[in-house]
Amino acid sequence: MTHDRLVQAIALAICIVGVGSAGAMLPRLIDKSDEYALRYTDVSIEGAPPFVAIGTAIGALRGLVVDYLWIKVNIMKERGLFYEVMADADLITKLQPRFAAVWAFHGHNMAYNISVATHTQEERWEWVNAGIRLVRNRGLRYNPNNLELHRELAFWFAHKIEGVADDAHLFYKTEFCREWHFILGQPPEGYEDRIAWIKRVADAPETLVEAERRTPGVLALVERLTEEIGAARRSPQEFRPDHRFLRLHGEWEAVTRYSAVAELLGYADQWRRERPVFRVFDEIASDPDLNEQWETLLAHVRKRVLKDDYNMDPQLMYRYTKELGPIDWRHGQAHALYWSRRGTERGEARVLNEGDIYKVVNNDRINVQAMQDLARYGRISFDPFSRELPSRFPEPRWIDTIEQEFHRLYDKHYETRGAGGETFITFLQNFMSSAIREWYRAGERQRAQQLMDMLDNLFGSGQSEYVGRNPRFSMPLDVFVRGEVRDQYQFQPHIAPSDVAASLRYGLRVGIGQNRPEVYEQAIEFARQVTEFFKGNDYYDYVNKFGRGRMSEIIGALENSAETAFLQLMTDTTVPLQERLTIWRQIDQHEPELRLRVYDWIRPSVEQQFNQHPLSERYTMGQVFPAPRGIEAYRVRMAQERAAREAALEEQRRRDQIDRR
Repeated sequence: MTHDRLVQAIALAICIVGVGSAGAMLPRLIDKSDEYALRYTDVSIEGAPPFVAIGTAIGALRGLVVDYLWIKVNIMKERGLFYEVMADADLITKLQPRFAAVWAFHGHNMAYNISVATHTQEERWEWVNAGIRLVRNRGLRYNPNNLELHRELAFWFAHKIEGVADDAHLFYKTEFCREWHFILGQPPEGYEDRIAWIKRVADAPETLVEAERRTPGVLALVERLTEEIGAARRSPQEFRPDHRFLRLHGEWEAVTRYSAVAELLGYADQWRRERPVFRVFDEIASDPDLNEQWETLLAHVRKRVLKDDYNMDPQLMYRYTKELGPIDWRHGQAHALYWSRRGTERGEARVLNEGDIYKVVNNDRINVQAMQDLARYGRISFDPFSRELPSRFPEPRWIDTIEQEFHRLYDKHYETRGAGGETFITFLQNFMSSAIREWYRAGERQRAQQLMDMLDNLFGSGQSEYVGRNPRFSMPLDVFVRGEVRDQYQFQPHIAPSDVAASLRYGLRVGIGQNRPEVYEQAIEFARQVTEFFKGNDYYDYVNKFGRGRMSEIIGALENSAETAFLQLMTDTTVPLQERLTIWRQIDQHEPELRLRVYDWIRPSVEQQFNQHPLSERYTMGQVFPAPRGIEAYRVRMAQERAAREAALEEQRRRDQIDRR
């Protein structure tokens, strides 16, 4: 063997040993990268868009291009050139999809800067939605483990949609509620039913083939839908499991089953005449022989839409509902909770260092603040055909969840710099103080005292390990409540409707149900005083650019508080049916028109509950839950008033268009 051949053989042997050693070390390196969160995703190419190949091809030059564009968009942003940065920001996301900061910048620019520069509420909502979709559907697919993107997205749901700073926030709340109402359908009232409801979606088949295996006949149903919907539209189309199908089904279900407005305006008969697709659903979805196939198909489509169009995991939605509380996904704070909590689970390990720990604290704050709002107004009553705001009620089940979360977060951030744990003490004290006031107003004095005792044990005279001793939790309950109310409505106006709702609920159950009218009169007087306080304050006269009062949501809720409290009580499955029927029969003595105003809204829910009750074996719905006298005349009057409001709104929109021209 020549000298050259010997060198080549030695080099080859070294290469083989090196490749073998590298291969043997690779699993250990991958484990370490997972342990220390050194990769963007669990698979390095996961979620990478095709454009990445172009960026990779230009090599190191890509970094220089991205740096130049990033400097440029920041300069333009400082100059207020928000529209001009769109193209450059979009190019950065394509060249560097793992650059999470630019996704947050791009989405914030659309949802905040550009949206407020538009002229109509519809335009604003489109831009806000565009910013949310960008980060949720694209940014988080390419950076699924980035905590900052999760936190930003959660904040937008909590602040932009559920906050009051934007002049169009009332429009956002309504449109968001309508969108998710059609995606998931009308949620059940009971907590256990709510868990089972979302679990059906989480456990649904991933594909139509799997759906057919689980429930034979699903593919035949799809074929029939494809054929008949295509014929109705005169343009044969392949059936697609998407949000458009869910909206069609949701509209049909609302019109035919539970929408009081649709029934009042006669939409069912009108749509049967004018909309061939409605007749298709009317025929197929009403077929009792297809119930099982429909349930399987709808669950499958909802699962696919959640995963494909909203980048949300139905199993995670089910787990959060089961572990935390009765989440209503039509509420913006439900999504703030989802994304902040998902960010904790997916991305927290990447920022557990001294310099970035504040990101974890801020994300956890959004998490518990979302729970706080869900406790205060987390139950929703909504008719998708009404132009009114969704009705929102307190959901007390979240109070226990928040207490549990406090202990977990306090322990978690006990040693965090900047008094991390103490921030959650302040939060718990403020929230539980408002919960005590609400329970007290609701007549649940024992429950309110239990919360007082808990706070006193943690932060007052108890011997717990928490700092921040506060003697006010040792005072008598009624004295504490009077002190809490003082000045609270001025600085936290959102707590007023929940106070009034709790007081009226107690007034209905005790004052009407137990024949103690003075209790109900006290509740009505309290509601009147709070309403007058808000109406008499000059700050609440502020009108935004869309002609609506910034606090009109709160004032409207207060003005309709008796109706809202009565509606909530009549549909509440936790209140015995016999008690509700007693209140229903006796309320006319105190509020003659109250039954007329809520009958069409509550009848579907109450009828469903009645059909599952032993009373239904001996009596009919009409016998135990009769329609109030004069309901037909009331419906006619409401239809006329609604038509007048519609005409006025249309005239206002026409004038606005003329003014803009």
